[in-house]
Amino acid sequence: MFIPIGDSPNPKDYTPWGNWLLIAVNVAVYLFISRPLMDRAVSLYDPSLQEYLQFVAPRIYHNLSLSYLLQQISSYDLFVFAHGYKAGAPQLSDLISSLFLHGSFIHLAGNMFFLWIYGGNVEHRLGHLLYLLLYLFCGVAATLFFAAFTGNAMTPLIGASGAISGILGLYFLFFPHNQIKVFIAFFPFFFNVVRLPARLVLGFYLLVDNLLPFLGMRGGGVAYGAHIGGFLAGLFCAWNLLKLPRQTGDDDIQ
Repeated sequence: MFIPIGDSPNPKDYTPWGNWLLIAVNVAVYLFISRPLMDRAVSLYDPSLQEYLQFVAPRIYHNLSLSYLLQQISSYDLFVFAHGYKAGAPQLSDLISSLFLHGSFIHLAGNMFFLWIYGGNVEHRLGHLLYLLLYLFCGVAATLFFAAFTGNAMTPLIGASGAISGILGLYFLFFPHNQIKVFIAFFPFFFNVVRLPARLVLGFYLLVDNLLPFLGMRGGGVAYGAHIGGFLAGLFCAWNLLKLPRQTGDDDIQ
């Protein structure tokens, strides 16, 4: 098991307000919208229930009676169906709303942890506003890249991982000499924290964690295509920004 737990070096006396804002918004959406709806039974009068039963339920629940099926569906499932991005019924607003919805606390925590590790340095390099704009741009690009391979699928895509993958792509080009602290565990014999080159860790994330499963068509509920699309969008943005002349004294950490 390999888990990134930090990076270095980091800018001194700098507060990544944009990154903290993104984390706060994602956590607030989960606590005040997602979590309460997860605990609420579905309403038989919800207008999206019929569509959900038609397009999504058969892919998740197999050979179940209607009464039992209705017990397994929560109000949040219908909320996600309404506001997650569906390639078969694309909506402009869903491109943004889907980036702030998560399927579970573990899903949220993993995404926010990655954003906390990598986002600060990237925001320091870009500035608060541009960082937020590129986060959203990479998230939208990741979603569209994913949708390009799913045809007219009606299963909604949610989560911040595509946008965060874009931040990883920016990090990959902006900070070639940074190091990532990685916790390595081989149960029950070996536990250690090592420092590895950032490009090695991020390259492993792109190729082994995402590209190989994507090419092997192993879904398992993970949107590998969105991760790849977001990373490529981040690389594209960073490559173009690196061609711009740097301001005098603008010596960001490498």
